[in-house]
Amino acid sequence: MFDFKKEYKEFYMPKDKPEIVTVPRANYIAVRGTGDPNEEGGAYQQAISILYAIAYTLKMSYKTDRKIEGFYEYVVPPLEGFWWQDGVQGFDYSNKAAFHWISVIRVPEFVSEADFDWAVGTATRKKKIDCSSAEFLTIDEGLCVQIMHLGSFDDEPATVAIMDAFLAQNGYANDFSETRLHHEIYLSDARKVPPEKWKTVIRHPIRKLY
Repeated sequence: MFDFKKEYKEFYMPKDKPEIVTVPRANYIAVRGTGDPNEEGGAYQQAISILYAIAYTLKMSYKTDRKIEGFYEYVVPPLEGFWWQDGVQGFDYSNKAAFHWISVIRVPEFVSEADFDWAVGTATRKKKIDCSSAEFLTIDEGLCVQIMHLGSFDDEPATVAIMDAFLAQNGYANDFSETRLHHEIYLSDARKVPPEKWKTVIRHPIRKLY
């Protein structure tokens, strides 16, 4: 069974030191929102429920009347997120309510927008969860720096500082914009793994200085 984490290790399993990658264009199920991701029953947790409802509807589509052209069986890729705060360079982790986010799960290239629309309708109906806020999003990240962060999300600034130092030493700079954002890929189930063992890919958009 196709597993994105194993087939594309360079994008999902980086080492715990910074590395430069060029990330190809990919399609995602996406839900946008604002607010503290830890809020019980809040917008972020609702978004994740929607993402997984659609992702698993697509994964199991071969057992329904919906025959997707080019379909092959696959493992649902990990949850990912793009994050920013208005008017803040980096993050103010003490003000999580100010987070804006686009929460995403990647879909295989054979999933079309029509297949996505079918999955939204099917998941809404069968799982009794309104999935209408989801969108089919194509993201072309391009040139980035990434690293494997081990530990709590609140400890990310120290890891980001290592990334920034690496960029400065190698002639690169961060290149954040409205479309190029702080990106995280979550490789641990936070409900089952203690925070000190969480594995999160942190990826930042960059540009070459010279």
